[in-house]
Amino acid sequence: MDIKNAQKEVDNWIKEHGVRYFNELTNMAQLTEEVGEVARIIARRYGEQSEKESDKGKDLGEELSDVLFVVMCLANQTGIDLQDAFDKKLDLKTKRDHNRHHNNEKLK
Repeated sequence: MDIKNAQKEVDNWIKEHGVRYFNELTNMAQLTEEVGEVARIIARRYGEQSEKESDKGKDLGEELSDVLFVVMCLANQTGIDLQDAFDKKLDLKTKRDHNRHHNNEKLK
């Protein structure tokens, strides 16, 4: 599924199951919370912090999907076409960074 269709699916879900979108500030707080959950898993599973027994069953993919869902909610309610924005950003990064990382000694 592409981003445009995913945004439509989120919008349909909100209309069918979610009653309405939370306001933008609430969704921003929710996004921060979800990113924090991703950070917790990464820090403990791949970083130097010890992973608590209660965190070992957490699914990183599920948490990343929560982030995507809230991002799509914010895009929908603010009129952003994420597919278009993403395509433009990827094009910009491709042009701007084409050789940048190949010449980075830290990555060799």
